Amino acid sequence: MSLKPTKKIIFWAKIALLTVLVAYIAHVLRQQAFNWATVQTQLRTVQHPERWAVGLLLLTPVNWGLEALKWQILLRRVELTSFWDAYRGVLAGVSLGFALPAQLGDTAGRVLSLRTNRAGAVGASLVSGGMQFYVAIVFGTVAWAYHMAVVPERNTQAGQWLLLVLGALSLGGVVFGVARRRLVQWLSTHPALMRFAEYWQVAGLYTDREIGRALSVASLRYIVFSGQFYLALRLVGILLPMGIAASSIGLVFLAKTITPAFNLLSDLGVREAASLWVFSPFSRSVVTVQAPVLLTATLTLWVANVLMPVLVGLLWIWKLKLTAE
Repeated sequence: MSLKPTKKIIFWAKIALLTVLVAYIAHVLRQQAFNWATVQTQLRTVQHPERWAVGLLLLTPVNWGLEALKWQILLRRVELTSFWDAYRGVLAGVSLGFALPAQLGDTAGRVLSLRTNRAGAVGASLVSGGMQFYVAIVFGTVAWAYHMAVVPERNTQAGQWLLLVLGALSLGGVVFGVARRRLVQWLSTHPALMRFAEYWQVAGLYTDREIGRALSVASLRYIVFSGQFYLALRLVGILLPMGIAASSIGLVFLAKTITPAFNLLSDLGVREAASLWVFSPFSRSVVTVQAPVLLTATLTLWVANVLMPVLVGLLWIWKLKLTAE
C-alpha cells in the first residue's frame, strides 16, 4: 500500500530532520569522543548522587500527576472523571504517543479511556496540549532573551528576529484566550467546518477561571520537569549558575516543543541535539560541560520521565484494547 503524496512528504521530512539531528550529535561527539571513562570520572566527583537520583525519580509521578490534574480540569466540560481515571488516561496516552506520531497517540490514549463523548474529549485533549505548548513558548521566550544576554555571539539579527517571533506568539496566546469564544462562534457559521464542530466547540465552553486554573497547573508542571532536568544535570556533576541553568533548560524544552516527535524515539534525539547546541558555549567558559556527560544527563532524564511512564502506561493500553473491542 503506497503512501499518499502529502504523507510521503511528511515522512521524508521527518527522516531528513532526524538525520540532521543524529549528524549533529555525531559531529559533537567527534569533538569529544563518548567514552564511559569520561562519564565515570565525572560521576566520581559528585557528592551524594543518590540524593539527586531520588529527587529526580520522586518528581516523575508528580510531573504526570499535574498533567492528569490539568486533563481532569479540562475534561469536566466533556465528562466527569476522577483524578485516578484521568491519571490512567494520561499514562495510556504517553504509551501510545511513544509509537504514534505527533499528538495522535497521546490523544488516542486519553480518549479511549472515556466511555462517552469521545469527540468532545478530542477537543479537550487539543486544548490541554495547546496550553502546555503555550507555556513552553512563554518560558522559552524569556530563556532565549537571557541566553542572548549571556552568550553575545548568539545575539545576532537572526536571534533578535527569533525573539520577536517568540514574543509575538506569547502575545498571540493572550489574544486567542480573550477572543476564544467569539472565534468558536465565528467558525460555527461556516458550513464547511461544521462537521468538525464537535471536536473544537469545547474550547468555547471553558470559563476564564477554568482556563486560569489549567494554565496554572501547566506552568507548575513546566517548573517541575525543569527541576527534573536540573536534578539530572547535578546527578552527573554539571553545576551551572542558576540563571544559565534555567535559561538553558528552557531552550531545550522550547526546541523539544516546537520540533515534531519521531516514532519510537519520542523526543529523545531532539532533546539531545538541542542540549548539545544550547550548552556548547558553556563548555568553553563558565564550566566544563563535556558532551558525553551532558548526553548521559539527558538520557537519564528521558528514562525517568518518558520510558518509565511508558512502561507503566502499557498496563492500561491492554485494558484500552479490551474496552475498544
